[in-house]
Amino acid sequence: MTGAPVSNNNDNYSQAELDKFGALAQRWWDPEGPQKALHALNPARLGYVAGRTPLKGTRVLDVGCGAGLLSEAMAAEGAQVTALDLAPELVKVARLHGLESGVKVDYRLQSVESLAAEMPGEFDAITCMEMLEHVPDPGSVIRACASLLKPGGRLFLSTLNRTPAAFALAIVGAEYVARILPKGTHQYRDFIKPSELAAWLRAAGLHLEDVSGLMYEPWRNSARVIGRTDVNYLACAIKAQA
Repeated sequence: MTGAPVSNNNDNYSQAELDKFGALAQRWWDPEGPQKALHALNPARLGYVAGRTPLKGTRVLDVGCGAGLLSEAMAAEGAQVTALDLAPELVKVARLHGLESGVKVDYRLQSVESLAAEMPGEFDAITCMEMLEHVPDPGSVIRACASLLKPGGRLFLSTLNRTPAAFALAIVGAEYVARILPKGTHQYRDFIKPSELAAWLRAAGLHLEDVSGLMYEPWRNSARVIGRTDVNYLACAIKAQA
């Protein structure tokens, strides 16, 4: 991943990836559907964010929001949430679910790079969960997020480590043995080592505050934050005060 080509800000996406996740849109909010694991991860992700930045009254951006699981959860905690995705099917389902739930989120079919050109320095916190491993140029996403943050704002990320353990659990185990995730959800070559993520954060002017593991326990269908980072992990970085 360290040698990934730099993408044009307007085309930092894979159409195959958008199509893959767009096809899951209609069952995204089904806790027993193909995104069952994501439903289990969501409380742990929310707790990680809420433990490091106040959400009530905070302006938050959710990048790669899917159909809005984390977006709605943060908005329900009192955050003013803007959420981005490039899959039209997902944005449509997110908006419809928001109407049903009554939880207000500003969903946009827009790239983070284009929003950075419009709204630099506007957000107190940004979340980008389970997305970096699905785009051609993760560094471009991080640079855009850095631009969008206010001084002192925090960026929260989650992704998969490029280790044999991650290959065994996230691909072989989750996709082919337990069938928790649809086959082809992940490509091992696109997983990201924490050292690579830290380099991109430094290059964007962000300071890495924390890296923690995120463990999914399929036998309990729940997830928790742990110390080990060899499979899934979360990261928090801060933008220096002006």
